[in-house]
Amino acid sequence: MLPAMATEFRSGDALFTFDCDLNVVSWNRAAEELTGISSTDAIGKQCWEVVGGVDERGSLVCHAGCSGARLAGQGWPVRCQRLLVKTGSGLKKAVWLSTIAVRDGDDPVYMHLMRNGPEPSVDEEEEPAKPRGPEPKLTDRQLEVLELMRDGLSAKSISRRLRIAEPTVRNHIRAILLELGCHSQLEALAKARRWGLIL
Repeated sequence: MLPAMATEFRSGDALFTFDCDLNVVSWNRAAEELTGISSTDAIGKQCWEVVGGVDERGSLVCHAGCSGARLAGQGWPVRCQRLLVKTGSGLKKAVWLSTIAVRDGDDPVYMHLMRNGPEPSVDEEEEPAKPRGPEPKLTDRQLEVLELMRDGLSAKSISRRLRIAEPTVRNHIRAILLELGCHSQLEALAKARRWGLIL
């Protein structure tokens, strides 16, 4: 059993934890120093509202259907990603964010570790170049699945929404990963954004 979540986790880097409902349950001093957001202002609120993370293009990453937490909770490795997050001053700050899920009984406990990231340069604020190689060709159905993945829906939820069998959804997801040359759904979403396939 993990220590009580109200306990402050000690880390030289900014660290906060949240539950399966995405409510922040701890926010360490380093997180306060990095973001300028106090633990009082963070704890008990939805992590995506507190952090407000977007990628370099301004595309929303932190949202109620957090695909990073969902994938980590299912045991998938989630790569560290560079985000622009909210600060106490209202400005965005570049950070590297890692997502970790630890099992505590039936429900995972999620941790985000944040480190200072390089501030976006003038060049990076412009739209990044599309990836090299031929543009991926996705079917209309695969694009629908991709958009629902972006919204954080699980394969089961996508199957209900599109009224198709869950194994069919999983086949579409595999086909998307193959077409985009990716190993994870998060990587596929990032690459699809760079290609302009989704917003």
